[in-house]
Amino acid sequence: MMRRSLFIRSLPGLALGGSVAAGAAQSAGSLRILVPANPGGGWDTTARAFGKALLDSGGASSVQYDNKGGAAGAIGLAQFVNSRKGDPQALLMMGSVMLGGIITTKPPVSLSQATPLARLATEYNVFVLPANSPFKSMNELLAQLQKDPASVKWGGGSRGSTEHIAAALIARAVGVDPARLQFLPFRGGGEATAAVLGGNITVGGSGYSEFAESIQSGRMRAIAVTSPQRLKGLEVPTLKELGLPVEIGNWRGLYGAPGITPEQRQGLIEQIVTATRHRSWQELLDKHRWTPALLTGEAFSQFVDEEFSSLRLTLIKSGLL
Repeated sequence: MMRRSLFIRSLPGLALGGSVAAGAAQSAGSLRILVPANPGGGWDTTARAFGKALLDSGGASSVQYDNKGGAAGAIGLAQFVNSRKGDPQALLMMGSVMLGGIITTKPPVSLSQATPLARLATEYNVFVLPANSPFKSMNELLAQLQKDPASVKWGGGSRGSTEHIAAALIARAVGVDPARLQFLPFRGGGEATAAVLGGNITVGGSGYSEFAESIQSGRMRAIAVTSPQRLKGLEVPTLKELGLPVEIGNWRGLYGAPGITPEQRQGLIEQIVTATRHRSWQELLDKHRWTPALLTGEAFSQFVDEEFSSLRLTLIKSGLL
């Protein structure tokens, strides 16, 4: 049975939803990935990184990208479902943030209308301060949060995103009502980065890849990560090291269009698996501090179903639902 804690503790895994027959993959052609977010964010970075792996592995002759942000991915999901029915060359980038958005906003379109293909990787969140922040650590920030919750403005992804949940769980852990949390959602990593650097928020939360350049240049200071262990090459304490019982990962995956045939679905899965085994994808995993978490076919479909239940409980626990 699948572990129900996978959303909170997304560990590396490998499971193929069906045998991968040699030579059975669809011939390489042009693929189109719909990214349900603005350019520069985690979904966009993952889509373009995986598109490169598809090209390098020969899984696609060309890859095109469409960005359609808003409503935690629900707007892009609606466009994908309504315009790509039966298209075996269409892919949708999605992940835990989309599930959170569906639970919290209840859009008219359903993820079940599309075809689950594969989970690719998990990215843990990092919390950052601008370099000129008066706070030097997460402990200093939390002391201010306890003193005056309204004075600490958190920023990150959409309502129900992993960084939003993490911030609410952190607040609860230090005795602050999550309802008093000042959280500002942004539509993409570019907006969140600008808000941190511009001093519009006190602390930002997102995947490492979105803040990496600013951290490396010294414009941001990373103060904590939501991973079970410290991220490789980033000497920043985990929340657990700081005495906070919070560990949460943001997984990302791919869906196919509604109404594709089982053979077309399996062909896409095989192309995806081949790309994940290519050196290009392995190098990008290391670069962005992503944890490989391949899961395909029916196993991935079951995982998503269980994630909806697990995430709903987590949102309730964190006071967000």
